[in-house]
Amino acid sequence: MPKSATSAIADRALPPNPTLAPLAAQARPRQAAMSSSEFLENVRRFDKLGTATQKVTRDGLPYFINAFWTSRQRQAHSLHEISYRACFKPQLPEFFIDRLTVPGGGVLDPFMGRGTTPVQAALMGRHPIGNDINPLALLLTRPRLSPPPLSAVMRRLDDVTWDQAEEIRQDLLAFYHPSTLRRLCALREWLLREAPLANAAPDPATDWLRMVAINRLTGHSPGFFSVYTLPPNQAASIANQIKINRKRHQVPPLRDISAIVLKKTRQLLDDGPPGAHPRASLGVGSSTNLAHVPTASVSLVVTSPPFLDIVQYAQDNWLRFWFAGIDATTVEIATHRTEAAWEAMIRSTLSELARVLRPNGHVAFEVGEIRHGKVLLEQATWRAAEGLPFARLGVMVNQQEFTKTARCWGVDNNTKGTNTNRIVILRRL
Repeated sequence: MPKSATSAIADRALPPNPTLAPLAAQARPRQAAMSSSEFLENVRRFDKLGTATQKVTRDGLPYFINAFWTSRQRQAHSLHEISYRACFKPQLPEFFIDRLTVPGGGVLDPFMGRGTTPVQAALMGRHPIGNDINPLALLLTRPRLSPPPLSAVMRRLDDVTWDQAEEIRQDLLAFYHPSTLRRLCALREWLLREAPLANAAPDPATDWLRMVAINRLTGHSPGFFSVYTLPPNQAASIANQIKINRKRHQVPPLRDISAIVLKKTRQLLDDGPPGAHPRASLGVGSSTNLAHVPTASVSLVVTSPPFLDIVQYAQDNWLRFWFAGIDATTVEIATHRTEAAWEAMIRSTLSELARVLRPNGHVAFEVGEIRHGKVLLEQATWRAAEGLPFARLGVMVNQQEFTKTARCWGVDNNTKGTNTNRIVILRRL
């Protein structure tokens, strides 16, 4: 990414709040992290959700297939309830953090997106480390690692100059009632003054207010600032929103921005803040150059990279970019149209992960399922790790509807198969 205001957002450290006690609902932490052999044995014997793990070999890769965690989002901590395109469930990083780290250990996601891995690491008393080339990821992650109290958010809402919008984007009337749009533009301008992007340590309540507002810009219920539109993780274009309005015979209703922000804040804080944890380190930049992460400082990487060209992150986030004051032309989110190009990017990323991981540290590299199992990105990841200082341990396949092993590859009587998490497990030599 070229040097710009957005590249200056890199958050060097977030101070922990020593007054925060760990959540009572958290399980007692392990005294030692599992070794590779212990972890694989744990995976083989796993049956807590009522099914037994199946081990199969396909194209030379060992697969461990089971339902390893529930898919129910509501069973996760309330702080995770921030929408972002193509994000995994918090139960995924929790599974690996619990087994492969101890409190205080560094947990990294070089493609952090909405920040699921760093937030879960903080909730479990680990050292949250994150990175993303998209500066929006920092704005969605940083506030939840040390959230302000509701009273502080209420005070900041009272400070907003709601009647001082200098510029109102009339084209956004496709989404917003005129009065709502005026207040939204005023809020945007106030946030850009109070918490400019170059400020690596903004006021926590202001930072939080911006995060919640970004998350409430558009959606399909009265809990958002907009009229009915696409889900909040995928903004419609203005032209498409006009079509939606005509088809549904709808007109953007008046929304109370402050009330919506406070309601979402209460929901996010419902389970309480994270307990005490080491200072977080969040960066904005390429996954191949994690300059803010010291060598051999990470115990575990849990991540999920962009999957070829099937998710258009910049296009989906155009409205969020506008509101946050991010110049989309400076955000170099790569889209890889071929498996070979994607594999080359993964190899470069793994080379950097080899630098930051401690010996015997682990990588849980989630590649998902695309094109109904016709493209198996775990195979590309397996090849990308060849020759690097990693032991390739296997591929975990998390199936929520556990039926036949063959369905993992979309070959069950011409059905599309199940949606699966596919996680390549590596150990740093």
